[in-house]
Amino acid sequence: MSGSWDEYAAGWDSNEAVIAYADNAYFALKNTVEIEGCRIFDFGCGTGLLTERLSSAASSVVALDPSQKMISVLENKRLENVAVIASELDQNLIDDNSLLSPKFDLVVASSALAFVPDYAKALKLLKQLLTKGGCLVQWDWLKEEGDEGYGFTEKQIKAALMDAGFAECSTSVPFALRSDGSALDVLMGVARNA
Repeated sequence: MSGSWDEYAAGWDSNEAVIAYADNAYFALKNTVEIEGCRIFDFGCGTGLLTERLSSAASSVVALDPSQKMISVLENKRLENVAVIASELDQNLIDDNSLLSPKFDLVVASSALAFVPDYAKALKLLKQLLTKGGCLVQWDWLKEEGDEGYGFTEKQIKAALMDAGFAECSTSVPFALRSDGSALDVLMGVARNA
């Protein structure tokens, strides 16, 4: 998938819908968990629109995306407390990349987990990166049972988080974006590493 995301990198930060998504996700995050002084992992960071917002409050942010062109846009922002990784997340990366230790207080995944080939496996990998009591927050498009396309139902997120070993799993719809005259709901999943 990274090849296709490379095609979007140059214009991503000027897309009003993408900017609105990042702004709304950040606002929802601040109203859900304490981010001040946290060590944060931004999974599927893209060009770093959310990363930028996080960096002002976090002690440090490690941002990962498989698209080298998206990561290049983020690197050009020269955010002091942000380190980047252009890669897929897998067990070897977790075991071998020094940027992934110590563990993180918070893992965020903004419109990213619906695009991974194995959602359940991705959650288990992300859980390994969290401190005990650390929090995972994801945002993806809300789907109803039987809907096609990218996104999740509330039931899918809650079940997958619980199956991955998370605790205090909850979902909400903190915002919606308008597209072609209709509102697209964004589903937020929140869970703790027990």
